[in-house]
Amino acid sequence: MKTSKIAWVTVETREAGPPISVRKAILSCFLHKREWLFLQASVAVKTLSGVVMSADEKRNEQVEERNEAAEAAAEEQAAGNQDAEQSPEQGSELDVLQQKLQEYQEQALRAQAEMQNVRRRAEIDVEKAHKFALEKFVKELLPVADSLEKAVESTEGHENAGELVASIREGVEMTLTLFMNSLKKFNVEQLNPVGEPFDPQQHEAMSMVPAPDAEPNSVVAVVQKGYLLNGRVVRPAMVVVAKAEDAPKIDEQA
Repeated sequence: MKTSKIAWVTVETREAGPPISVRKAILSCFLHKREWLFLQASVAVKTLSGVVMSADEKRNEQVEERNEAAEAAAEEQAAGNQDAEQSPEQGSELDVLQQKLQEYQEQALRAQAEMQNVRRRAEIDVEKAHKFALEKFVKELLPVADSLEKAVESTEGHENAGELVASIREGVEMTLTLFMNSLKKFNVEQLNPVGEPFDPQQHEAMSMVPAPDAEPNSVVAVVQKGYLLNGRVVRPAMVVVAKAEDAPKIDEQA
């Protein structure tokens, strides 16, 4: 009976398995292996979730970029439409401004040309003032020259009248010559157009007489000599003009 009991115990001991330390070791290994698998699974899940999240973020970024591009295109189109709406008004304003600019330029050119004309007229007036400032003074002196000439003419044909008349004539001639030389210094010229063609700008016809020896429309006699100051007529010469023989008779009383 003991033997069988021992055998049962032995069998029971054998059926009980390995010792507790071994079982603990096996259990610990099994636990470590489960933890390691759990860690690997968690790492895999995290990696997968990271990949999924990165894909979602990229997709969101692409969506945002597309939305931004669409908004930018819409804004550009709206700005283009606004510019297209404003372009006629801006074009009309630009045309008005260009037209005003052209008008101002023309006014400036006209003002400049007018100023040049005024300057030229002023220069001409000043030049004439310098040239003809003595015109009135010369006109006042001309009767003196006429009187001296008349005095010389009155002594012609009286050379044998005496020494007194001859000396007076000589003195008057010298005075007349000195007077005329003084007038020439101030560009005063005498007009004595005997034998010259009649010039209405410088001559004043007193009458017309038939003169067979003279050319028609020429001066045959000078009643009063004329004078020029710097080429301008101060006093025209009063002359008698030759008339052609076949010229119609002029009614002087008409």
